[in-house]
Formats: sequence, structure tokens, C-alpha cells
Amino acid sequence: MNMIETVCYSDSVSGTVHLPGDKSISHRYAMMAAIAEGTSVLKHFASSRDCHSTLGCLRSLGVELDESGDTVTILGRGLRGLKAPDGILDAGNSGTTMRLLSGILAGHPYTFSISGDPSLSNRPMGRIIRPLMQMGASIESREKDLPPLKIRGGSLKGIRYVLPVASAQVKSCVLLAGLYGNDPTAVKATVPTRDHTELALKEFGAVVRFDEDWIAVDPGPNLRARNLSIPGDLSGAAFFLAAAALAPNSDLYLPGVGLNGRRRELLNYLMEAGLDLSIENETVEAGEPRGDLKVRCSPELVEGRLPPIRRDRVAALIDEIPVLSVLGSQTAGGVEICDAGELRIKESDRISAIAENLRSMGVAVEEKKDGLNVPGGQRLRGADIHTRGDHRIAMAFAVAGLSAEGETRIHDAECADISFPGFWAALRAVIKE
Repeated sequence: MNMIETVCYSDSVSGTVHLPGDKSISHRYAMMAAIAEGTSVLKHFASSRDCHSTLGCLRSLGVELDESGDTVTILGRGLRGLKAPDGILDAGNSGTTMRLLSGILAGHPYTFSISGDPSLSNRPMGRIIRPLMQMGASIESREKDLPPLKIRGGSLKGIRYVLPVASAQVKSCVLLAGLYGNDPTAVKATVPTRDHTELALKEFGAVVRFDEDWIAVDPGPNLRARNLSIPGDLSGAAFFLAAAALAPNSDLYLPGVGLNGRRRELLNYLMEAGLDLSIENETVEAGEPRGDLKVRCSPELVEGRLPPIRRDRVAALIDEIPVLSVLGSQTAGGVEICDAGELRIKESDRISAIAENLRSMGVAVEEKKDGLNVPGGQRLRGADIHTRGDHRIAMAFAVAGLSAEGETRIHDAECADISFPGFWAALRAVIKE
């Protein structure tokens, strides 16, 4: 299917956007609920395809669950209660599903096979295979550590593991496997990454300890069911924040957005760049902060230069780099991105996809091995955008289309559903063509 969405210039991005539930938190809450004791109720669960891939895998593992609107009710099977599936577990396009769930599967005494769509099947999994095998799991993969994975789990041993790269998914995989060890498991992360897993583990009753850069979990916890509400997805908000910053007559409101400290770097970054943003009604539930965002057209941002994205900042902004690249092209000083080679192995080669589509819209851009240099002050012109089936490329270039002369056609636009079902309707509701 090749759905094409057409986007034209808009001088206003105004109104209210109700964001879907946070993907990262939804994945984790669903997995914790599945291995907890009792019935968990998860409200405002993410509607994304990725999170429903997680739910599909849990069903295949014997977990009873019910979906009613955006509420998911999960009857937990206990820490060691998952059953062997009848066939291959399908993670769809979701690297989070495959990487995190593999940590849990490694603690069960069965043989599991987990695969995904063509995109996921070309994303290397060596980063989780190596620590899980150190813990005692047996794992087979295709050449170059590619899926599908065949995991023979069972009795694991606790390890102390230094992350080779800044990856919340790898950290989470090892910590989840650590629940099944014979001794505590600790992970060292020298660069801070998203801490949704640590917060969720504590909320469901696991013992989590912090010692400088080390994060440790005790094995064999009695996880307890929880009733939880999931905040709006800040990664989804990024596209609307960028669009409103550029459109001259914008005034946009985004209620109930997740403001996790490890994710909030996006807001800190944009405000440093001059975004006209206010945060209201902040609260904290289950360790996860949330609040309401108000954003307006931001001349100061447009007239300046986006701060460079490099080193530690990359891990915090990795999902937002596509839209920040677009935003940078419309500021006077542009943006430089480096140390972001991780983007080469996302749902697509995002560095290549960003460069290709910016050039198609008339933007001069330097593509580097680990990033991009996007000069500022460039005029965008409408073009055909080839998303490569990547949801963040599709949504980033929808933002570009709102600032471009002429018509922008987003090919394979349905891929936005991977993280943000209803994105196109939400966008149309707040733009003036």
C-alpha cells in the first residue's frame, strides 16, 4: 500500500493536539504487567502499531488481555509464568518489542523464535545477544546477528555489564533478564539514557539500586499488578512543536505530555534555541512527570542557529533528529549533527533518508558517516518525499511541507501509524492552508 498525503504551506498551526500514549512507557508497562501477579489496567495505552506488536506477542505467550478504546487490561501470569508459543513471535516493525521481550524470554525454560517485518529483520541484534549469552541463554540468529532470533532460555546468572553504546533498549533488555538471574545484575551506562524501565520496575515492585553509573536489579521479585495512566508521547509532540515554531501565526496547546527527565532534553534543547514554549500543570504519576505544553511561533529560534547535536546530547534526541534537521534548515544558522551513527540502523538509514529528502526539497546538506551538516536560511520547495517506510521521516517531512512553496507529497504516509495513528488527521485539524 502506498498512501500519499499532500501537505501545503500553512501560516498557522493552532488549536489543541491530544497526543497518543507514550510508546516507550506503554511497551514497558505491558511487559511488566504480563509477568506481574494480578490484573493491571493501563489507561491511555499507545495506539501505535509497535505497541500492538508487543500486545500480540504477549497474547502468543499465553497472556490474557483485553483492549477497550485506549485502555488495556492485562491478567499477569507471574514472573515465570509465560508459556511456550505455538509459532514464531512477530515483533512487526518494533525494535523495542524484540530487544526488551528477549530479555524476559531468556529467563523462561523454553525455546522461542522471534522475528519481524523486513525492516526489523535487517536491524542487528548483537548488542542484546552478547549480554544474554553471557547470562547463560542460548541464542541463534542469521548472519551478522540479524533476526529472526531463536532463544533457548532458562536459568540465568547475574552479570555486571558495561553498555558498549548509549542504548536504553540494551540496558532494559539486560535489566529485565536480570529478574531471572541467580544473583543481582548491574548495568553501567556512562551516558544517561531513558529511564522508563527503571521507573516501571520500581513501580511494579522490583528492587532497583543506583550507584554512580551502575543500575542494579535484584532477581526473583514479586511483581504486583498496577493501575496506571500513560502520559502523551513527547516524541510525537516534537513534530507539532517544530511546525508551530515556524508558522507565523501559531498558537498550539498539547495537554498531558510526558516530561520524563531523560526525554525532557528535547524541550530544554528547543528552549535553548529560542522556542516560545511554556509548561503548565506539572504532576508526577508512577515516577513519570507530565504536563501541558503551549507553543507559539518563535522568531528568535528562526533567526538564530540550532545548538549542535553531538556526544551525550545524541542519545537524548535520537528520535527527534529527523524533524530537528528540517527545523535547522529553516533557521538562519542551520544545525550540525555528529556522533549519531546509530541513525544508520534505525527503521531506515535515517541519515541517508534525511539528506535525500532535504535535497529533493532544494536544501543543500552535507551527509557525513555519523551525522549531517544542514546550513540554514534555505527555502524549501514542495517535492515527492520517499519515507522508506519510516514513520519519523514521514512526519518530519510533513513539517517541512508546511513551510515549503508548492505541494509536498508524502509517499507511504501510512507508516506514521507505526508510532502515531491519527497523525494526519491531527495535523489537518491544526493547520490553515
